[in-house]
Amino acid sequence: MSRIGMKPISIPEGVKVGLSDFVLRIEGPKGELSQNIHENIKVEIKPNEIIVSRPDETKFNKSLHGLMRSLIFNMVKGVTEGFERVLEINGVGYKAQKQGNKLLMNLGYSHQVFVEEQDDIKLDVSGNKVKVSGIDKQKVGQFAANIRSKRPPEPYQGKGIKYLEEIIKRKEGKAGKSAKK
Repeated sequence: MSRIGMKPISIPEGVKVGLSDFVLRIEGPKGELSQNIHENIKVEIKPNEIIVSRPDETKFNKSLHGLMRSLIFNMVKGVTEGFERVLEINGVGYKAQKQGNKLLMNLGYSHQVFVEEQDDIKLDVSGNKVKVSGIDKQKVGQFAANIRSKRPPEPYQGKGIKYLEEIIKRKEGKAGKSAKK
C-alpha cells in the first residue's frame, strides 16, 4: 500500500485545478503548471482537495500512485509558494554577478562562465550565494545542477560550487599522509 499516494492533497485558496483528457492543469498566484496523468491513475477533484487512486495492487500501479501524488503535490506547492535552491561559490577569486538576464561567474578558468536565465527560472546573486527560484521543482533542481556542474566542489580544498546545505567530505593531501607515519 502506498503511504504517500493515499494522502489527499489540499487545495489552498486562490488555486484553480482542472482535469481534461489525462492532463491536469493547476493555476495559482505564481503561475500555471500542467502534468500528464498516466491512464492507470484516477484523479478526483473535490472542492478543497485532490484524491489520487489506483485501479489495482500491481507493483507498477503502486509505484505510479505515489509518483503521481507527489508530482501533483509539488505542482500545488509550486504555484502557491514556489521552489528555490541556493548555491554557494567557494574559492579564492571565485565570484558571481548578474548582468541583465545572465549570470557571469569567475571560477578559476582562463575564461568567464555565462549562464542565461530562463523565462520561468529566476536568479538572484548576493555575495557568494546564487539563488535559483521558480514554480516547477524539477526545472529549478535541474537548472541548479547545471550551474553546479560548471565547477563541482573538490574534496581537498573545498573550492567550487556547492549547494548551501551540502556537506563536502574533505580529504587529506600528500602532506597529511606522511605526517601520520
